[in-house]
Amino acid sequence: MTEPFPATRVDGVLRVCRPDAEWLHTGWNGGRRVADVAYNVSVPEGWACDDVESYVADRLDRAGFDGDGPVLLTGVDLEHARGARCGPVTAYATAGVSNPAALPIEPAGGALPDGRLERGDDAAGTVNLVVCTTRALGDGALANLVAVAAEAKAATLLAETGFPGTTTDAVVAGHDPAGAPAEFSGSATPVGAAARACVREALRAALRSRYAGTDATLPDSVAAAASGVSTDVRADVFRPEAARPDPEP
Repeated sequence: MTEPFPATRVDGVLRVCRPDAEWLHTGWNGGRRVADVAYNVSVPEGWACDDVESYVADRLDRAGFDGDGPVLLTGVDLEHARGARCGPVTAYATAGVSNPAALPIEPAGGALPDGRLERGDDAAGTVNLVVCTTRALGDGALANLVAVAAEAKAATLLAETGFPGTTTDAVVAGHDPAGAPAEFSGSATPVGAAARACVREALRAALRSRYAGTDATLPDSVAAAASGVSTDVRADVFRPEAARPDPEP
């Protein structure tokens, strides 16, 4: 069977192809765009870069890839990338959890983080997903596919690692505007259910490849990790006020 979103891996770059696909991505230089390709690029340990655009262009050129498209960056070797296919959906995952992002349900309390992360410290981490469907999705359905993929990622990571994500996770969701239309992509739809299954299987396989039989170990807490965060700050809960009808004139 021909893969509808085939992937090629060269020199630390994974290229996913589909002519005239539309993508919505949450990583570097993210947003919505039409392109024939999407990429996941592995960066070296301790990587730091002030000109990501030039770095990415050089890496794609070295790999022999000349198509412009959305790009994800990861510290995980692309040898550990894994794909999964179910129905109208294909997903590719890479996974490293050196920089976990914990979300305790009973937080101790604390302050908001300042947002400053040392990119080199987090290079070995990041969970990246490229989730694609041959169906033609509406604007809302494509945006929701990102949410569906992120939900499946969090559920899978919680089961496998105890963390719902890392500090640098990103998703690329793609669809074929020329495919059969799908108005919705929620978990009860063929696209949403297939996406959840693909993310679960690809991510579990990527984690096994990254950690089973290697020197790498999964941290059992944020404190034991190379870097990471725990959202211990508490938010203030309130009840929205009921609107009062305007008086009749």
